[in-house]
Amino acid sequence: MFHFLQKGPRVIRFLCRPEDRDVIAPPVPAKLALPDWFRRLPPVDKKHLSTTNNGLTVKRCMPFLDAMTTGWILPIAATVRLEIKDGGRDVEAGWEFDRVMVSNHGAHQVAGNPREPSPPCKFHNYWSIRTPPGWSCLFLPPLNRPGQPFECVAGIVDTDTYAAHIHFPFFATAPDGLHVVEKGTPLVQVIPFRRTDTAVTAEIRTETRNEAAERDTIYRNTIAGEGWYRKTARAAR
Repeated sequence: MFHFLQKGPRVIRFLCRPEDRDVIAPPVPAKLALPDWFRRLPPVDKKHLSTTNNGLTVKRCMPFLDAMTTGWILPIAATVRLEIKDGGRDVEAGWEFDRVMVSNHGAHQVAGNPREPSPPCKFHNYWSIRTPPGWSCLFLPPLNRPGQPFECVAGIVDTDTYAAHIHFPFFATAPDGLHVVEKGTPLVQVIPFRRTDTAVTAEIRTETRNEAAERDTIYRNTIAGEGWYRKTARAAR
């Protein structure tokens, strides 16, 4: 089970070179980086309200919202242009910033991957990340935020011991053409979690009668009253 680094005195540190402060885009809490389409979405779509449809949108879906708001968003430091050509087989990057922003991976490293023919590339990041002893970070494409012309590859880094810059492999996902990735565009979502020495094992079996009754009760509570999950299940964390 993940124990997220969002409560209590624990601190995740994002550190940059002195000359980069107030120049490169800074990390932000994921809850402050919600996409515009989500902000514009009404909690209830009255046009679809009926006796068989409560009209609720994902803005009222706590699992969806929790995924979007957990951890931090690490953005691209400066604006980059991606030119995608030849059906995605060729990706060229350009920028005016005085640091390397994109480099290439050898395609042989991921031969046969589902993103072929798009070649593997890498965004360069200039924030080092430090967490308390025993804590690592999960890096993954920003959750529930589709629409960028690229997708970074997920990974876990033991940021309590690895203090060097972490760069982010990615694949171009957009059609051929010139795509501008503006400074501050979310690259990855950073979710710190505490490693545990105790292995988590799985128990796979049929449910008991009591477990079935509990499952049914929870489901009926969920559909009977708006906000039950937010007020009851989530509050128990």
